[in-house]
This record gives sequence, C-alpha cells and structure tokens, in this order.
Amino acid sequence: MNARGWAGGGRVPSGLKWGYTAFMAVLVPVYWWKYGPTNFLYFCDVALFLTLAGVWTGNRLVVSMAAVGILMPQGLWCLDFVVQMLGGRLTGMTAYMFDGNRSLFLRGLSLFHGWLPFLLVYLVRRLGYDRRGFLAWTATAWGLCLASYFLLPPAGEEHAGKLVPNNVNYVWGLDDAKPQGWMPPGLYLAVWMAALAVVVYGPTHWMLGRLGGKGLRP
Repeated sequence: MNARGWAGGGRVPSGLKWGYTAFMAVLVPVYWWKYGPTNFLYFCDVALFLTLAGVWTGNRLVVSMAAVGILMPQGLWCLDFVVQMLGGRLTGMTAYMFDGNRSLFLRGLSLFHGWLPFLLVYLVRRLGYDRRGFLAWTATAWGLCLASYFLLPPAGEEHAGKLVPNNVNYVWGLDDAKPQGWMPPGLYLAVWMAALAVVVYGPTHWMLGRLGGKGLRP
C-alpha cells in the first residue's frame, strides 16, 4: 500500500465491478434524459460516480469520501420513504418517489438510495478507510451547496423541464415544493453547510474510522 491510499483493484470482486458498472450504464443516460445534467450535482449522484471509480481502482480515498457523504443522509432518505409509503409525512424529500408523472422504472432506479450505503460499508470494510475522506468530501459538498444555491432553481420554482430538479442538495430546505421559512435563505444555507460538516459528516467519519481500521491517518 502506498501513501496515496491505493489498494489493488483486484480486491473488489469482478462481479461487483461489472454489475455496478451495468447499473450506472443504465442510470446515467436515463437520468440525463429525464432530469437533465444538473441532477448529477446531488450529493448522492456524486457519490455514485465516486463509488464507480472506487470499485475499479480500489482507491480508498474516493470510497471514503462517498461513504462519509451519504451514509447518514441516505438513512434519512430511507426513513422518509417508509413513512411516505405508510401514508405519513416526515420531511418531504422522497415525495418524488410517489409522483405519478414519473414512470415506475425511473422511480425504481432511485432505489439505489437504499442499497448504496450498504455497498459503501462493504467497500470500506474491504479496502479500509482513508481519513482524508472527511475533509475532501466536506469541501466537495460545500462547493456543491454553493453551486446549487446560486446557480440552480430554488424550492417550489416551476420551470420548462417538469422533471428538472430544483432545491438541489436541499439548500432551500428539505421540502422541494417550498422553501423553508424558519430563517433568511442565506443564513439557512450557512447553517445547513455547517450542520452537514458537524452533525452529519463528523459522526460518520468517526464511525467509519472504527469500522475501517486499516484506513490511513493524516
């Protein structure tokens, strides 16, 4: 193992590599066609590409970044999905999964939110955890938040492409249908970015450090 955190690519089973690649070969063009390129700025979609790189290269850093970024948020996604499926409402972040304007196939592709966290835990166990993933992902996530806030449509905005996402990365609140009203938008963005680092990524970093004990330390 060298100091840059690379592991032999053969340590990831070839069946997993090809199966995951086949899934991405379907998801990427479908998402591009239905949602447009800005959809790939979501944290979860960035994690998909990092995972693709990780399964082929065995690079601990990119796998660790993806794991830090999405384990806890995807857990919330799954909980919100179950609550909505039972007729309740938690955050509204999975309301699109029950939107009849989207085909069952399209919504089915989004079920990756449920299995990707388990795949990343497996990869961290397999490859080890690179502790640089915390800072690398936090910087990436903050950049994505700023781009989503200043360049992309806010929550509740209607635009020509019906399925083109708004409120990417929840920088306007957790409900895509309307912006949060607790505080001024700019203050909410700053609080959201800080909370991601301290409340979400920090504890996940600690947990992964214990789970993937082979990981590199700074």
